Amino acid sequence: MLNMRSKDEDRTTRAIIREESLRLFAEHGPDAVTMRQIAAAAGVSPGLVMHHFGSKEGLREAVDQHVFNAFEAMLDALTAGPAPDPRDAAATGSLVEALMRHLPPGSPLPAYLRRLLLAGGEPGRRLMRRIYEASSAGLRAMVAAGKAAPGRDPAMRAAILMANDLAVLLLHDQLTDVLGVDPLTTEGMGRWTSESLAIYASGLLPVPEEHEA
Repeated sequence: MLNMRSKDEDRTTRAIIREESLRLFAEHGPDAVTMRQIAAAAGVSPGLVMHHFGSKEGLREAVDQHVFNAFEAMLDALTAGPAPDPRDAAATGSLVEALMRHLPPGSPLPAYLRRLLLAGGEPGRRLMRRIYEASSAGLRAMVAAGKAAPGRDPAMRAAILMANDLAVLLLHDQLTDVLGVDPLTTEGMGRWTSESLAIYASGLLPVPEEHEA
């Protein structure tokens, strides 16, 4: 039978396959997902998946690049904007805040990001370096605006800020379990940011009591 799909329809089919692959990879891990499962989820034949991506490895590379591009756009938005006020819990200039603003509820991107960063492959390393660059740029912008100090070791300070941000993503399920609130919701992020900023501002030591003279 003659294939009468237009190029626009092909691109749409390709995107559907990629999005369903992203969802399944995020839920189960790429190695546990078969091409038949992907085809069934996308409502197409396994042959059509092969037609668009060539192989499972080709599909995985396409998903990795799609995720990298999505986070690259978010990081560009963070570094291009004005320096955030560190006293404002609603505008921290963090990766997690960008996720909350740009991604719909239930998006598989955070879960896939966890797998990408922990897998140890080149896509994860490349994304990690890009996140660190954004963290460093954000710290420099806040220092220039007089809203933060660079510290004795700005490179390490940027890495600590980045690690605090990534902890919410990498330990998302565990944090939700122990806290009883999803840290990627408005309530959870508000609580996380409020305490983080308090620690950055005052440290963990108790504030000395003032004694009357």
